Amino acid sequence: MQEQIPPGQRYVKKFIYYAALGVPEVDIQSYRLKILGEVENKLEFTYEELLKMIDTEYIRDFHCVTGWSVAGIKWEGIKMKTIASLAKVKDTAKWVMFYSLDGYTSVVPIEDALSEDTIIALKMNGKPLDKKSGFPARPFIPHLYAWKSAKWLTAIHFTSEYHDGFWEERGYHERGNVWEEERFKGEGHSHNGMKRKPIL
Repeated sequence: MQEQIPPGQRYVKKFIYYAALGVPEVDIQSYRLKILGEVENKLEFTYEELLKMIDTEYIRDFHCVTGWSVAGIKWEGIKMKTIASLAKVKDTAKWVMFYSLDGYTSVVPIEDALSEDTIIALKMNGKPLDKKSGFPARPFIPHLYAWKSAKWLTAIHFTSEYHDGFWEERGYHERGNVWEEERFKGEGHSHNGMKRKPIL
């Protein structure tokens, strides 16, 4: 559990579930997590391969941009740094776009995507993610609001240019740091000179 709660947040006991584009069907046998873009090695992982790669276990709070937080969740997953090392991400990569099975996208700066605590989460509180929580995988970046943590993750795209994701296209912040209350573009520290169109 965090020593303090970020500004503008309140603790609740249970998750409030959202699915902006609906909950997708997941065929775990055909599921692949693809790593592409500004990398030397394009990669694909099955769910079973991902489970064998788990290298991180910690307890962190979960923060929704609407103001609620859930304290003390046990997360298990793979460090994004591990994924980036295997893919050999190029220096030209400045942003990471996460793609979901339902068509949802979210974008984060490379420095946040590769921070020490950023993982591809596969388990919560000792169990695999359930369907409404984003099974089979989702990125988790503790210091960013949860809309960046794209459920039902199917691709990680390293890119040299900024493009809006689903909520960024609707005015949400490019980075979304919860401690700086970066909820909407123009609040907190905004990145300049960016394209305002969704990635194709």
